[in-house]
Amino acid sequence: MDENKLLGEFLRARREATSPTQAGLLDVGPRRTPGLRREEVAMLAHVSTDYYIRLEQGRERHPSERVLEALAQVLDLSPEAAAHMYRLAHPMLRPRRTSARRERISPDLLRLIESWPDTPALLCDRLMNVLAVNSMADALYDGLKHRDNLLRMIFLDPAARDFYPEWERSARSKVANLRAAMGADLDDPSLTELVGELSVKSADFRRLWARHDVSSKAREVKRMRHPAVGDLTMNVETFSVNSSPGLQLITLLPRAGSPSEEALRLLGSIAASRSGATANADLDAAVDVAVDAAVDAAKSSPRPTGRR
Repeated sequence: MDENKLLGEFLRARREATSPTQAGLLDVGPRRTPGLRREEVAMLAHVSTDYYIRLEQGRERHPSERVLEALAQVLDLSPEAAAHMYRLAHPMLRPRRTSARRERISPDLLRLIESWPDTPALLCDRLMNVLAVNSMADALYDGLKHRDNLLRMIFLDPAARDFYPEWERSARSKVANLRAAMGADLDDPSLTELVGELSVKSADFRRLWARHDVSSKAREVKRMRHPAVGDLTMNVETFSVNSSPGLQLITLLPRAGSPSEEALRLLGSIAASRSGATANADLDAAVDVAVDAAVDAAKSSPRPTGRR
C-alpha cells in the first residue's frame, strides 16, 4: 500500500459514499457517478477545486487542521472516521508498529471463557484471527468453514450467507472494524497478506474494502440462523484485553427470556450430548485397543511345556 496515497484514497472513497442530501445540497436526480463531485466537496470545504484534486491524487499530503475539520463535516464522518483521516494526514504521529507476534492467551483467560457454559465467547486479535473459543462458541459456529478468521469465514464460506440473514450488514461491519483496529498501519505485512487473499477470492470484500468505512462497534445486535436451532438474535459485546494489547474478547448474549435464549440453551444441550457421545466412543475405542493388545500379547507369549 502506497502510504503517500492513503489519505487521497480515503477521501475519494468517502466522497463517493456521501450523497448530496447528506452534504446539504439539493438532490436533482440520478448522477453518472455516485456521491459528491470533487468541485462540490471543494466548495463546501472552502478550498479550491485544484487543491482538493491534489489531495485525492496524493500530490498534497499536509492539509491544515481547518481543512481536515471542514472535510470531516462535508463528508459526514463519524468521530472515529475523522480521527482515522487525521492519522492518515499525519504519518509522523502514527504509533510505531511493533514486530509481528501471535498474541499469547493466559490460562486464566481461557479458564474464564470456558466457565461460561451458556455464553458463546471468542478471543481474537486485531486481524480477527480466532485464537480461542469456548465450547458454546464452538457449537454456535459448528459447520462453518474458515473458522480461524472471522473475515475469511464471512467472505469465503458460502454457508455464511445463510448463517447471517443480514449478511451485507454483518460483512460491512467486519470490514469497518478491521480498518478501525488497524488504524493508519495499513502496511502491516499480516494485513497486506489478509487483504490480498480476500481481494483475490471475494468481489464483495473488494467492494466493501474500497468504501473505507471505519467503525469499531463495542456493542451491536446480530442475527444468526443456526441449522440446528433456527434463528438467534444476539447482543454482541467486544472488550479489549488490557493484559494483551490488540487482543479482543467477544461475547454473544441473547436477551433474557427471549426465544433466542431458549434456542441457545437447546444448542448447549445438543452440544453436550454430542460431547458425551464422542467421549463414550473414544472410551470404547480405547477399550477395544487395549483388548486387542492383550490378545496379541497372549498369542505371542511362549506356551509352557509339560514335564516329561
